Amino acid sequence: MLGVFSGSIVSPPDELVAAGCRTPSPKITADALVKRFVETTSGAVSVQVGDQVRLAFTHHNESALRPRSFAVKDEIFCLFEGALDNVGSLRQHYGLPKSVNEVILVIEAYKALRDRAPYPPSHMVGHLSGNFAFIVYDKSTSTLFAASDQFGKVPLYWGITADGYVAFADDAELLKGACGKSLASFPQGCFFSTAIGELRSFENPKNKITAVPADEGEIWGAKFEVEGPPVLAATK
Repeated sequence: MLGVFSGSIVSPPDELVAAGCRTPSPKITADALVKRFVETTSGAVSVQVGDQVRLAFTHHNESALRPRSFAVKDEIFCLFEGALDNVGSLRQHYGLPKSVNEVILVIEAYKALRDRAPYPPSHMVGHLSGNFAFIVYDKSTSTLFAASDQFGKVPLYWGITADGYVAFADDAELLKGACGKSLASFPQGCFFSTAIGELRSFENPKNKITAVPADEGEIWGAKFEVEGPPVLAATK
């Protein structure tokens, strides 16, 4: 899956900008990245949302344990990869019918988060049990919300293209060819929301997240790490 967002939607993380400046490497534009994904990936589907957002996905070579899905509801777009273990209880929690699958469930959970302020984002994502990564874009508020499960079982990466777009994908090699060293693995157990303007841990919401430069020989330009001991139990 692939999501590409302009600077009017999300400001590129400073750590990824710095990583690309320290070790300059070839990059391509956001449009070229989406075009490469569509042209080189069997069965790829691309959706443009306004002038600033492009989303794409495919079922090609997906894992049976980590299927990919895409849905749109009430101007909320969601790319989801993985499987939730507690779909039944989440349907009950949000008052949803049994026919609702993971991707629609995430849309509904996000909508509840958006409309029930000050409902903490860490609670919304923390209620999801299983292996997952997702990208949500709310067109009505121009909000991006992305997250990865606490075990990192579903890969998610982010980087900056040649024209300053922030790209998320489950394929590191795809982003490496577009973002160069302005690239990092999205930290497990964390979410990024433009509504709050930063990256946070939903496992340990009180712990600070820092980025450190990666070793020269690594594919990444930076590594994001959650500092301090686990504090999740104290927050529930």
